Amino acid sequence: MESNFKTSTSSIDDLLIIQRFSRDDSRGFFSKIFNFEDFEQLGLDFQVVQINQSLTKKKGSVRGLHFQFPPAAETKMVSCIRGEVFDVALDLRKGSKSFLGWHGEVLSEKNFKSLLIPKGFAHGFQTLTDDCEMLYLHTEKYSPELEGALNVNDPAIKIQWPLEISQISERDKQHPYITQEFKGVLV
Repeated sequence: MESNFKTSTSSIDDLLIIQRFSRDDSRGFFSKIFNFEDFEQLGLDFQVVQINQSLTKKKGSVRGLHFQFPPAAETKMVSCIRGEVFDVALDLRKGSKSFLGWHGEVLSEKNFKSLLIPKGFAHGFQTLTDDCEMLYLHTEKYSPELEGALNVNDPAIKIQWPLEISQISERDKQHPYITQEFKGVLV
C-alpha cells in the first residue's frame, strides 16, 4: 500500500516534517491530514485524542510558545490549512543534544507540510499572510493546570521571526523567559 505521507528529518532529533500528498483535478484537490494506518506503516506511534483549529487574522502575528507538562505532555501535528506560517518547535528536553535549540519551518496551504512535534517541545508560529488557519492534532487532551509557556521574544532562545511582530496576545506577552523561574523543563 502506498502511503499518503512522507517523513523527513529536521535540524532537531525526533522533530519530523510530514509531507502530505494531494490529488488534484479540475475541481481542486483532496489531501489526507492524518491516517492511522499510514502513520503506523511509517513507524509513527501517533494516537489522536484531540483536534483543534485556530484562525489568526493579521500577518506578522505570533502565537506561542506553548507546551504541556507531564503527565499531559503531548505529541502534536500542526498543519496550516489556509495561508502561510513560520512554525517553530523549541526543544525543552533536558539532556538532549539540541536542548533549547529551535527549528522553523514554513507551513502553508500550498506546500502541504506539517510538523510532527514530540513530547518535550514548545510550539509557536508567526503568520506570513493574513487570515491563517491552523489545524492541531494532539495525543493528549488539553489540561489548563499543566499548561506551560515561554516568551517568544526570549533573548536566550533567539528565535529569528521572519517579520516584525504585528500582534501578540497580552497573555503570550507575559510568559516568562527561560532564565526566569517557571516549572522547569518537560523531561
